[in-house]
Amino acid sequence: MLDDRAVASPVAGGAPEAVLDGEASVITPSQSKEIVSDHPPVVPLAQDPFIPRHRLQRLVNLFPPGQFTRYLCVGICNTLFGYLAYVAVLTLLNAFFPARWLYLTVIVASILSTPVNITFAYFGYKFFVFRTQGNYLREWLKCFAVYGVGMIPGLVALSALTRFLQSVIHRHASLLHHWLHSVELHLTGRPLAMLQYVATGKAMAGYIAGALIMGLSTSYSFVGHKKITFRTKPGS
Repeated sequence: MLDDRAVASPVAGGAPEAVLDGEASVITPSQSKEIVSDHPPVVPLAQDPFIPRHRLQRLVNLFPPGQFTRYLCVGICNTLFGYLAYVAVLTLLNAFFPARWLYLTVIVASILSTPVNITFAYFGYKFFVFRTQGNYLREWLKCFAVYGVGMIPGLVALSALTRFLQSVIHRHASLLHHWLHSVELHLTGRPLAMLQYVATGKAMAGYIAGALIMGLSTSYSFVGHKKITFRTKPGS
């Protein structure tokens, strides 16, 4: 009976030997294969079996450290510019539309300010983030397409969030006025005037909702710009 203990043969060729009933005997290659087939190879466990490595690596490859850092900087600048343009248009529209239509006014303000915001964002991404050459019109149209995919859901979310914030502000008006009064004690000049204008204006909910939606759009658009707008062929 095989004792499952094998030793290297001292003879030339290194054929393995096994201890059989106390005696050493040479194992032929066919016998060796049969013994190995009875014991499946041991597969080492990953360091963290709950993280699929191939998917994690694909995610990391989407965000090169230097490029993603530049995208964040340009994204912050684009968000500020886009928000200021949105606020300017919304402020003008508020002079013509009543407050009860604010959930619709924010949609019109977003649509009117979008072409300027996308064009400003396109040049920032092209020259400072992805640094591509030529193809201005094609990339500009692709940039509109990337933002257009999320535009309809963004407008719906903007309108719904504005209605929600209007109800929250109306429900907690006394608490909000108390908090604003405590903040006003530490401000002077233009910051104070700006805070008073926003806090007492009828479009306060629209300003807050616009800031939140624009901040979220900056996050999802990176993959779209990298894979569609500024995609370059391998080796180019």
